[in-house]
Amino acid sequence: MGNARNLAFWLVLFLLIFALFTMFNGNNPTMQSREMSYSEFVGAVESDRINDVTVDGEQIRFRTGDGTDWYTIKPSDAEVTDLLINNGVSVRAEKQEQSGFQGFLLSLVPILLLIGVWIYFMNRMQGGGRGGAMGFGKSKAKMLTEKHGRVTFDDVAGIDEAKEELEEIVEFLRNPQKFSRLGGKIPKGALLVGPPGTGKTLLARAIAGEAGVPFFTISGSDFVEMFVGVGASRVRDMFEQAKKNAPCIVFIDEIDAVGRHRGAGYGGGNDEREQTLNQLLVEMDGFEANEGVIIIAATNRKDVLDPALLRPGRFDRQVTVGNPDIKGREKILGVHARKTPLGPDVDLRIIARGTPGFSGADLANLVNEAALMAARVGRRFVTMEDFENAKDKVMMGAERRSMVLTPEQKEKTAYHEAGHAVVGLSLPQCDPVYKATIIPRGGALGMVVSLPEIDRLNWHKAECEQKIAMTMAGKAAEIIKYGEENVSNGPAGDIQQASALARAMVLRWGMSEKVGDIDYAEAHEGYQGNTAGFSVSAHTKELIEEEVKRFIRDGYDTAYRILTEKHEEWERLAQGLLEYETLTGEEIARVMRGEPPQPAKGEDEDTPSGNAPSVTAIPKTKPKSKPTGPMEPEPSA
Repeated sequence: MGNARNLAFWLVLFLLIFALFTMFNGNNPTMQSREMSYSEFVGAVESDRINDVTVDGEQIRFRTGDGTDWYTIKPSDAEVTDLLINNGVSVRAEKQEQSGFQGFLLSLVPILLLIGVWIYFMNRMQGGGRGGAMGFGKSKAKMLTEKHGRVTFDDVAGIDEAKEELEEIVEFLRNPQKFSRLGGKIPKGALLVGPPGTGKTLLARAIAGEAGVPFFTISGSDFVEMFVGVGASRVRDMFEQAKKNAPCIVFIDEIDAVGRHRGAGYGGGNDEREQTLNQLLVEMDGFEANEGVIIIAATNRKDVLDPALLRPGRFDRQVTVGNPDIKGREKILGVHARKTPLGPDVDLRIIARGTPGFSGADLANLVNEAALMAARVGRRFVTMEDFENAKDKVMMGAERRSMVLTPEQKEKTAYHEAGHAVVGLSLPQCDPVYKATIIPRGGALGMVVSLPEIDRLNWHKAECEQKIAMTMAGKAAEIIKYGEENVSNGPAGDIQQASALARAMVLRWGMSEKVGDIDYAEAHEGYQGNTAGFSVSAHTKELIEEEVKRFIRDGYDTAYRILTEKHEEWERLAQGLLEYETLTGEEIARVMRGEPPQPAKGEDEDTPSGNAPSVTAIPKTKPKSKPTGPMEPEPSA
């Protein structure tokens, strides 16, 4: 926007100067003619070399026979009219419109206009209108108005505790006497902390819509530029604007861009970001009071913020905005589905129960994807099937049915994913298997998705160990089926997930008896914040890696044992995936029992069908003898 405005300004200035130059000089015949003395002009008239002349006051313009334009200035006492008429020369006179004073004023117009343009341009350079080359020291904070789309607390759902904290700030602004009569003071700041997509910025917009006071919004990255001192200048200017409009609210989004630990950068005390932070600290709570200016900031990286920024007096309240629970998800779905016509089979509570761990942004995206899918097939309302397909797309990625897989690739993918599913169903503390597919989705050739039955708030050691076993089941399945020499790079993502979980168990959660209850994550990640990392001995590093390797190896051994013991169920599920490509959790259990995925019509769901297509035709393989070692499988049947 600013670049387009500057381009338009220069274009108008150029056209204006060009028009003035053309008006005053382009149509002036004198600029295009040659001068002749008056005596030569009289001689030319008498010798009949001039046919017509134009008399303009004291100036005479004419053209000779060779086509050259001339002009001459007649003396004040000379009588040229009789001379011309007596010699048969056609005379045309022009009226002199301006007096000498008027002509003088007209000649000054271009100069005055250029001076005015120059003054205007210099004003822009000095920051007039908050633009121009010298305007980088001005704040980029924008004041929100009703035109920006009013959001109220009715549009915020699922985070009731955080909303209550901020509703009190709005009440402070509306009715300060209610609290001041008891000695209470309005909070100076509130810090919204939480994972991405939980509604921190939405809460701030709701405050703007409810408070009825000026609301300034700015991003933390808007303070820092390439010029030294710009950030501090912008902080000062922002608070000057806020004081003029007090009482008001200033919202700083992603404050971690400017509020990181001091001393952690390479610039030392002269670091531009640190100067900006110092100015922000002084403005928030320094010698000068900021009565009526409330600072609300949002971040998902509270751990990197400077402690001086978090103390009471600057941010009096730290509001945690977490992922919603099942009731919160249902309310959020209801808010986002207001403008979406829902079919009679849609139950938002079932959708909320099947989306644990989803943030508010994830749920908004889910509703939008469901509406798009319904519109794509021409429905007049959104059905439960659209929500299920949208959930699959959000969780697993879009289907890539156009990707051509060879039969060998599909078979290896089927056995790989069947291994995950069988081990996940066999371990009691693994999350229930939601769906398995061998259709390429996102960046994977196939996947098995597990969803917890309730919101997971913490991890136990047994759960972590079984999760690692389920994760390593894909590689175990490939080795059992095809041999160790034919294992592919398919388990690469599984190994990455298992390694991350095992390292967290050892380095952060104290789940290794040999390593002990010590947090080694800080030393592992290196220098963090303003706390110097501590050194770790070579023996401890070897011990950590050995424990991480042990957790992963034990998980692999467990997966290998389960797939060996349940070889028939694994084979049935792999063949079922090759036949049906995608199976839900209930269908996986039926296929593993040798039943068709769906019961035949007119038969009880628990009764196996003999006529419906099923995977019972898969020949039962002879149970394998238990292998001597998990890394030395016998050839598969």
